[in-house]
Amino acid sequence: MLQGNLGTLGSKPVVCPTLTCGHTSPSLLLRARRGALQHQAAHHALVCKQPLVPMHTQQLAPPRLPPLAASSNGDANSAEQAKPSLLQAAMDKGGITRTLALGTLFAGWYLFNIQFNIYNKFVLKAFPQPLTCTTVQFVVGAGLSALFWITGIVKRPTVNKSTIISVLPLAMVHTLGNLLTNVSLGAVAVSFTHTIKAMEPAFSVALSALFLGEQPHPLILATLLPIMGGVAMASMSEVTFNWRGFLSAMGSNLTFQSRNVFSKKLMAKAPPVEGEEPVQLDNFNLFSIITILSATLLLPVTLLIEGWRLTPARMLDMGITEPYGIIQGVILSGVLFHLYQQVSYMILQRVSPVTHSIGNCVKRVAVIVASVLVFRNPMPLQNSIGTAIALMGVFAYSQVKRTVGKAGKAKAQ
Repeated sequence: MLQGNLGTLGSKPVVCPTLTCGHTSPSLLLRARRGALQHQAAHHALVCKQPLVPMHTQQLAPPRLPPLAASSNGDANSAEQAKPSLLQAAMDKGGITRTLALGTLFAGWYLFNIQFNIYNKFVLKAFPQPLTCTTVQFVVGAGLSALFWITGIVKRPTVNKSTIISVLPLAMVHTLGNLLTNVSLGAVAVSFTHTIKAMEPAFSVALSALFLGEQPHPLILATLLPIMGGVAMASMSEVTFNWRGFLSAMGSNLTFQSRNVFSKKLMAKAPPVEGEEPVQLDNFNLFSIITILSATLLLPVTLLIEGWRLTPARMLDMGITEPYGIIQGVILSGVLFHLYQQVSYMILQRVSPVTHSIGNCVKRVAVIVASVLVFRNPMPLQNSIGTAIALMGVFAYSQVKRTVGKAGKAKAQ
């Protein structure tokens, strides 16, 4: 029999009983150790109903981390992860489930946006009142948001005065940006409006450097050259070019990018009001509140400047022979407007900003192609080449920004 047990194997040599000299045989010692370990493992499995894990394996096993909780700084992504939705649960599974969920969101984003641009252009051609159309779009979106909350499709957030004050600046620039976009869509071709809006990265870089003190990387500056050059080339040969459409699209770029820049300061930490702290919102509810505030802001302005012209009698006076069709088109464009922007926020919550930017570039290509096919707008060769150069510049900008960002993080570590 072997002398000692597992507790003494490490400190006392196991003497082979067949050797009378009392010396230890290395091979028999190793065999004895192995047999004792196997015996203890079998005993542990019998008693504990689970296999014994060697100590070196336990030391290398990574610890289980607790799930991410909602942060106290109002981060929308953390809030969503704290209470995952069905879509988020599908995303968390990874693999093909996550791919299908993301693919569905992107497909819906593209489809709703293409349909919105087509219906919106038809409406603005027959009913050239961009202020009224934009107001209806916000009112319809506010109604849809309220419907989602009432039916329980989306959990209604608790909103206080501090939250409203924090979101109000974003709603103001959101309102102005969409109004200017509709002005441009009513004045020039859909394809040309989206070609001009491809210059958003140039405005983002300029405003970030001016107000946030961010110094752009030389490679990022280099990608802006084909963007600006392509837009200039397309503008010189655009058949529907006029300054109202061009300047309103540029103003939309300035407004939307200033929203992105200033939100970093305004939403970093909202000051409490009367002892209140801003309520944490996910991206879905954040956009819903922005939409409601935009409708509240723009409706009085519309009534003051244009009055309410979206009535059959007023439209007949304007020479519109099918007023009910126009009313249906305005409401439908409002539904599509809200859906495509809501899905865009949902995508942004689940992917990186750079991935979202690349997806937005591809979406712009799809909108331009679809609008040319539907409206049969003439696109001279110079215009087509300029548009292609600008969009390729936007794609290059997104790729370079991702690469520079990864290099910066690696250097910081």
